[in-house]
Formats: sequence, structure tokens, C-alpha cells
Amino acid sequence: MTEQKRKRVRVGLEREEADAWGRLKGMRLGLLVNQASVTGDLAPAPDVIARRFPGRLKALFSPQHGHGGQDQDNMVETAHSVDRRLGIPIFSLYADTREPPPEALEMIDALIIDLQDVGTRVYTFASTVLNCLRAAAEKGVRVLVLDRPNPLGGEILEGNLLSPEMYSFVGPCRFPMRHGLTMGEMARIFDAVFHLGSDLEIVPMEGWRRRMQWPETGLRWIPPSPNMPSFATARVYPGQVIWEGTLVSEGRGTCRPFEIFGAPYMETDLLRRQLDPEALKGCLLQDFVFRPTFHKWHGRLCRGFMIHVLDPVAYRPYHTALSLLQAVMTIHSGDFRWKMPPYEYEYERRPIDLILGDPSLRRDLEAGIPVSALAKGWEADLASFDRWRQPFLLYR
Repeated sequence: MTEQKRKRVRVGLEREEADAWGRLKGMRLGLLVNQASVTGDLAPAPDVIARRFPGRLKALFSPQHGHGGQDQDNMVETAHSVDRRLGIPIFSLYADTREPPPEALEMIDALIIDLQDVGTRVYTFASTVLNCLRAAAEKGVRVLVLDRPNPLGGEILEGNLLSPEMYSFVGPCRFPMRHGLTMGEMARIFDAVFHLGSDLEIVPMEGWRRRMQWPETGLRWIPPSPNMPSFATARVYPGQVIWEGTLVSEGRGTCRPFEIFGAPYMETDLLRRQLDPEALKGCLLQDFVFRPTFHKWHGRLCRGFMIHVLDPVAYRPYHTALSLLQAVMTIHSGDFRWKMPPYEYEYERRPIDLILGDPSLRRDLEAGIPVSALAKGWEADLASFDRWRQPFLLYR
């Protein structure tokens, strides 16, 4: 074994000695995965499970973007299909339904979940896991979650807590924007908060510590979705995702989505002067021009910024992005527009309200209340959330 292999984190998929595996013997198995569900040596989860349980893997399930991560953007559905190598069906959980269909659950006795989350509340994989837990509990199907790192670590929390009236497919539980949880920890919370009574077990990682961000895990980054191409994307995403609620380009249609953002009307010099220096802690804004090849402002020359993270500990992506948003709203009030529904199967509520998690936050930004004052008001809620989550944490 090389030095690198000894030091890297071992994900749940690699924990061959876990007791949970023995309890699956003889069961018909389903597996919820995508292209990022691999071992540290890049062996795909379906191959690993098929070898471990010969003839027992009966169905695959895929989240948003498809089994291979091939489909772009929200509300671009993926059809059900067949895995030609294994000869088993792939049920899309981002199609006409976003939960396992009854006929799929009748094929299995246990559902194994192995998905890579990105550490931000606005990401649909958590809702997919919740829907699976709920459906499995109703059918008496056992659930085994193979845990993976939170790329942003598990210590730093940021943002306002999601208001219950804003629950949606991009926010199923009262989490802050940067929640500091792994998928296994979120599954435990979902089971308790929603009183699901799931037959749930987590296979934890080995070697992961809450202080670790992705580079410290020793694992390769496999994009969990098409516009999450690198860890650098995930690092800015807890803030940059807010542009999805506007007509400002979040950089889709470029090679650096979310790191790059802008619109044809942006005046970067004016925006810089509008920003509080506190908003740029740990990062640098580089003036950038780009022409999206698809999505917002397709084919139009856009002016904006590329975010460079200089100090990942000091950088607060949500604070930075909200400050930029407020500056754009102020400087370009005649051009700036909110995106209108639909957004992730919500046809009435504004996308920005679902993303921010509280309509009052949008109104406060519109009223010009400084982001630093808003962030100060979240501190007590974040401290309360941190205390509340302690019993569900798997890694201390």
C-alpha cells in the first residue's frame, strides 16, 4: 500500500469490514448512485456491489442529471433506462416522479445509497435521499447509506436557516446554506425530524475529520453534476448558487460555472466601490468577460467577475455573494431582474425565495439592509443549529 493510499479517507463503499454488509446477505438490492459514486481507486459502485453480492443487484436508481451525470440544469428530466453491462433497469428519480416508483421497490429488499453531496443546502441530492427514505419506510425496504465527505468540511456553518414554509426540492429541511453535514448525517436527521421510522443504517467513512476540506481527503474529485466540475466550484457554490434566482448568469455555458458570473450590463468598477471590504474576506474578484455557449445570455458578451478563493478558512461564500447581489441590485436597478418560476418543480414561489430560504431576506436585501447586519442576526440561529445537530453527527 502506498503512502498516499494509507493517508486518504476511505469512503463507506470501501468499508468491507462493516457489519452492515453481512446483514444484506440474501437480500435483493437496489443502488442509488451516479458517476461520482466510486472508490478511492475509482472503481464504480455498481461494479463493487455486483462483485460483493453476485446476482443480488436488481436495480439502479439515479438522481438529478442522470446515472452518468449527462443532463444539464433544473427540470431537465432523465428517462428510465437499462444498464447494458449489468442487464438491470435504471430508475430515474428525476423524471415524471422524484421518488422510487412502487414497482421498483417491489424488486428489492434493501436500497443502498451512495451519493456525493456538495455541502450546500441548495442541491437536490438531499431531497432525493429524503424521498427514498420515506418511500422505503412505507414499503418496509431497508436503507443503507454509504457515507462520503462533505467537501467543505463539517465545522463551518453559514447563512440563515431555511424557513419551513420554504421547504422544496432544493431545501427539504431547516438547514443553513452551508450545513456542515455528510449525507449519512443528513439521512439520520431526516429519519428523526420527519418521523419516518426507517430501517436505516449508515456505513461511515474511515479517516474523515470535520475540519477537512476536500483536498485533505486524498480523494479525486469526480463531478457529481455537470456544473460542479471541480472542488473550486463547490467552494464558491454556497454563495454563487443565489444567481440561479436571478437573470444574472451564474456561468453556465462557460468552463468555470459559478466561479464566473455576470451580465451584459455589469459595470465592475462601480460594483467594487459599492462593496464593503468585509464582503471580500478570503477572496479576490478578477474582472472577467465571457460569452455563454448556452443558458442565460446565450451568445451575448457578459461582463462580471471570476472569484478566486485565497483563504478558504476566512472566505464566507454566502456573505460575499449576497453582498455582490445587493450591489448589483443597487447599481443596476434598471437592468437587474429576478428569475420567475418555474424552478425545481415549484410553479408559484419565486426561485430566489426558495434559494435564500426566507422571503424576508430578499425584502431586506431590496431595502438595502447591510449584509453584515443580516449575518449578525443569524449567529444565534447558527449556534442553536450547531447544538441541535450534535446527536446526529457521526464524526467528532
